[in-house]
Amino acid sequence: MKKLFLVLIFSLLLLAGCSKSEEENVLYLYNWTYYTPDSVLKAFEEETGIKVIVDSFASNEEMFAKIQAGGGSGYDIIVPSADYTEIMIKLDMCEKLDHGKLPNIVNVTDKVASLASFDPEMEYSVPYFIGTVGIAVDRKALEEAGIDYEHSWEIFADERLKGRMCMLDDMRQVLGAALMAEGESINCRDEAAIVTAAEHVENDWKPNLVKFDSESFAKSFARGEFNVVQCYPENVFAEIPEENWGNVDFFVPEEGGSMYIDSMVIPKNAKHKEAAYKFIDFFHRPEIYAMFLDYFHFPATANPAAAEYTTVEPFFDPEVLDRCQPIMDISEDLEKYNNVWQKIRYTN
Repeated sequence: MKKLFLVLIFSLLLLAGCSKSEEENVLYLYNWTYYTPDSVLKAFEEETGIKVIVDSFASNEEMFAKIQAGGGSGYDIIVPSADYTEIMIKLDMCEKLDHGKLPNIVNVTDKVASLASFDPEMEYSVPYFIGTVGIAVDRKALEEAGIDYEHSWEIFADERLKGRMCMLDDMRQVLGAALMAEGESINCRDEAAIVTAAEHVENDWKPNLVKFDSESFAKSFARGEFNVVQCYPENVFAEIPEENWGNVDFFVPEEGGSMYIDSMVIPKNAKHKEAAYKFIDFFHRPEIYAMFLDYFHFPATANPAAAEYTTVEPFFDPEVLDRCQPIMDISEDLEKYNNVWQKIRYTN
């Protein structure tokens, strides 16, 4: 009986040890929808033996609300945009990074890092990608309808396109577009200018929109339900067969667009920090980062060293970023945006 008891105890300890080992070889990544190529994950898992479990979000607000509510306590890497990266750093939510564990971040040049003015030394965050939000137009559909258009935010004011358009369900992106159309900064803090921009959206753009949508706009565009969408281009092109990409005109309006700087941070309460360091460093290995770029047809904005390993043409020229502005944290002035956005979103 005693021998049987010892065997049971040994078996339980062995199972516990296996469970612990399995749990240590895992990484929980919280990233934007569509944003993590399986090829990169597979290569990482094969090289390290660490399994990556990915959860996705459609907006910074969704991500942050989950983190604040405690629902994100199990994540090891989170990929917020610039304004929320800045907020999370200010709130002491991010691990201070040990650059000795990240030799490949030398591929993120000083010029690139300096764009993230909230953390230019990469003390708490490492750029994941620097991209842009613009407008995608179903060129073929508009040509068949005999509708011409300019590369301007004012395409949303074109009544000929009423019922064919969608803008992001994103307060800063929509109001930022209107501010740039008015010649203001995307990070404007002047209440009168913000109100004027909101009135422009409410009176001139919203009547022509089907809806505000940050989740299914790309699928709807691919199905022909929308002909014009404010968008992250990678979402749109991911839904359309490559042979039909020529029918899509993606552009950053002449008035300017928003630059997004998505960064990887390790939460202070992460349970698998060593795995997180390994993934971040692996991701910025040039030949691996090139796999990410090729998957989305991205230019090598955040990791210039990867450009020589890419095999496809990017679907936007990185030079368009020269007329783009990053959305930054505007602290207490954010309430000025919230006040007008509530009216735009929730009144007829």
